[in-house]
Amino acid sequence: MIRLENVTYSYDADRKPALENVDLTIPRGEFASIVGPNGGGKTTLIRLILGLLKPQSGKVLLFGDDPEKSRLRVGYTPQQARVDFKFPISVFDVVLAGRFGTRKSSQTTEKKGVARFLASTRDRLFFRFNADDREKALAALERMEVADLRDKPFGDLSGGQRQRVLIARALCSEPELLVLDEPTNNVDPSSAERFYETLADLNRDASILMVSHDLGVVSERVRSVVCVNRVVRIHPTSEFNGDLVRELYRSDVRCVRHDHRCSEAGHVCERDGGGC
Repeated sequence: MIRLENVTYSYDADRKPALENVDLTIPRGEFASIVGPNGGGKTTLIRLILGLLKPQSGKVLLFGDDPEKSRLRVGYTPQQARVDFKFPISVFDVVLAGRFGTRKSSQTTEKKGVARFLASTRDRLFFRFNADDREKALAALERMEVADLRDKPFGDLSGGQRQRVLIARALCSEPELLVLDEPTNNVDPSSAERFYETLADLNRDASILMVSHDLGVVSERVRSVVCVNRVVRIHPTSEFNGDLVRELYRSDVRCVRHDHRCSEAGHVCERDGGGC
């Protein structure tokens, strides 16, 4: 599904590359998490995969083709910080926008060169949502369990509700791959757990590539961990341990367990009431 071959990318020729000599293969059906320190190259990797950046050297393939040609097969959810919550738009309209550009006329696909570009531009300028688009938008809202919010202003939602709506928008295009950039930012822990359960269910129909700082979810939900810190390494979750985390972040990292609570008597397992 995704293949990078000896890829190097630098934002400035006079500085160290953001990513260097990257070889990465991610198969269809995968649920992978991209982890690494701030500035390590996680967002750069995502942009290369989506074809938003071109590498200085090496090759990037998405579904075996140039990412620009395969981009419509991907549903992308950005970080919430990049979304203007003050924009006056309803939840349903946010999700419906995910259908934009999903239909191409036969005349567009038959044309080549400049004629194809002009035909494609015409299709986008005069794109109109139809009953099928609205049906798929409502189905995506129902799958993300936010159909009851369809008429509410998007800016009035909580962090967890917004994230579910944005993923519904990505699902609306019926993608083969979901790319999620920090999907649990501004989401409280209790909502995050339910959110990850939803992602596991979505993984039955689509591959998932998720950027996350939440290392606790790595061993619980995903199959593979893509470690990014200028160089890229992929590991099965069984290999993701404290030594690997220290190597990735190049410092000691304090791991916090989430299956116990603190009391005056010390740490007590909620599972059996005994000491951990």
